[in-house]
Amino acid sequence: MTRWCRESQKGGFASAAIAVSVGFMSGPTLSRIDGNRGARRHFRYFDYMMAAFVGILLLSNLIGAAKLAQIDGVTFGAGILFFPVSYVLGDVLTEVYGYANARRCVWMGFFALLFMAVMSFVVVAMPPSPDWGCASSGDPRFAAIVAASSKGALCQTTYESVFGSTWRIVAASVIAFWAGEFVNSFVLARMKVLTGGRHLWTRTVGSTVFGQAVDSVLFYPIAFFGTWSTHSLLMVMVTNWAFKVAWEILLTPATYWIVGFLKRHEGVDVFDTGTDFSPFARARSV
Repeated sequence: MTRWCRESQKGGFASAAIAVSVGFMSGPTLSRIDGNRGARRHFRYFDYMMAAFVGILLLSNLIGAAKLAQIDGVTFGAGILFFPVSYVLGDVLTEVYGYANARRCVWMGFFALLFMAVMSFVVVAMPPSPDWGCASSGDPRFAAIVAASSKGALCQTTYESVFGSTWRIVAASVIAFWAGEFVNSFVLARMKVLTGGRHLWTRTVGSTVFGQAVDSVLFYPIAFFGTWSTHSLLMVMVTNWAFKVAWEILLTPATYWIVGFLKRHEGVDVFDTGTDFSPFARARSV
């Protein structure tokens, strides 16, 4: 780590990335295996990474997807602060465990998003109890509304504003995630083979450029076309894509550290030679 600090001061981002690569990717010799063998291998930390990937995906879609924020005149989707972390983990999963294992995580995330959507729809649709209390019902600013209806009615409105995403937002989230994440994993896996496993930062950033472009181009028009102005739609689409790529670049040292730690403890380096990149393919027995 001391070496990385010295190098980053001397040579900036590129030298820092190289130093991190040298510091954390060196050590025990890694066994190079292909993607098919990696798909059938038991990994020590894979389950933890998959759980983190799905958890961050669900939380970022549940809490921040529909809110527009503005700082210093720049408008962006509030979920941009956390959603890109799922792409970073997607990069790590593909780099360390191979495309086939990353594909399993994408499908797990896909079905988890569907379950979250169904659960939200059912819970929001349930009639509220008139005595249901919440933060809004106790706010003096809404006392007149409570007096005219009930605490439960006000809380239901508040609940719907948070958890009552329309079918468009749900569809947009699921479709954009599915397509964008598979593009991200495919680009990274192919670039890893082409670069011989060198220059990790080029494929983490490169895969994010393409994966997040697909995600943004699908999500915002499907979710908000006709609801937001065309200018706001395009502005948020472009700025969010740029922010996501910038996040990937800023998190590159952390990505190097995580990848180095996992590879060192798993003992292998997976290269997707001979891998079937279809999202619907099943891993072959080895």
